Amino acid sequence: MQTLTLLEPFRALFYAPFYVAEARGAFARQELAVRFETAGTPDAAAARLLAGEADLAWSGPMRPMLMRSGDPSCTLRSFCAVVMRDPFLLAAAAPAPAGGFALAGLRGKRLGLVSEVPTPVWCLDDDLRRLGLDPGADIDRRRGPTMAENAEAVLAGDLDFAQLFEPFACRVEDGGGAVWHAQAGRGPTAYTAFYATEALLAERREALRGMVRAMAEALEWMRSASPGAIAAAIAPRFADVPSSHRVRAMDRYQRLRIWADTPRFPRDALERLAQAMISGGVMAHMPPFEACVDTAIEGEALDG
Repeated sequence: MQTLTLLEPFRALFYAPFYVAEARGAFARQELAVRFETAGTPDAAAARLLAGEADLAWSGPMRPMLMRSGDPSCTLRSFCAVVMRDPFLLAAAAPAPAGGFALAGLRGKRLGLVSEVPTPVWCLDDDLRRLGLDPGADIDRRRGPTMAENAEAVLAGDLDFAQLFEPFACRVEDGGGAVWHAQAGRGPTAYTAFYATEALLAERREALRGMVRAMAEALEWMRSASPGAIAAAIAPRFADVPSSHRVRAMDRYQRLRIWADTPRFPRDALERLAQAMISGGVMAHMPPFEACVDTAIEGEALDG
């Protein structure tokens, strides 16, 4: 068995494939002993990787891309696609309109934005700009409280909408509210993958190929598993989340197809993310896809 230290930025239900791989023994079948550690934030995970304190992490592919856009010598590279659609949701206190909801309907509304991570805000802002809206001027955007607090604020009438991931959307629904919009509808968007330093990718390549194969197994199982089966598999990592919320969250995320069908990293998903970052002024240009993503290791793992 080879031992690997794997950093999660924080605990989240949309990261289910990683916990499924652990729970169902996919890592062990690759003769890998994977030690999970919670970094606390994506920034902390990247810093620990660069300091040599862990072998790999999962997080947004935006991080290596953003760092390379400012410093081409950055050695972090993404690999193994896992979450390739936006898992964030817009929830309101009232039932969703029967005919659906258009984002232009946010004009003039009080919107509680996610404060814990930046990517969902960049993506939503990009979608709004494509509709001709100025996110900062046309919407009463509020950023600062946590998602848990924003969920409560929606139900209390202090916000019209809150941008949330699961299980906070379930909490709004339990209070009589509803999900009005799923950001997954924007199409392929690179949200979560592994990443590591180039040195580690070279030194521990066979072990990392095993990680890709383990995730391929987990993703394949999840395509046909019931939401209840997925919720049960990840239960040990979410003892504080009610079973009903776990099942509803897995059902919603399955229907939204947020999880990749295969670990092969789709170029269009990274390009769509880069467009959102550029339109928001986060970075000036997209570094070459090949510099940001090690697709060779995916082919070695899946085709060899």
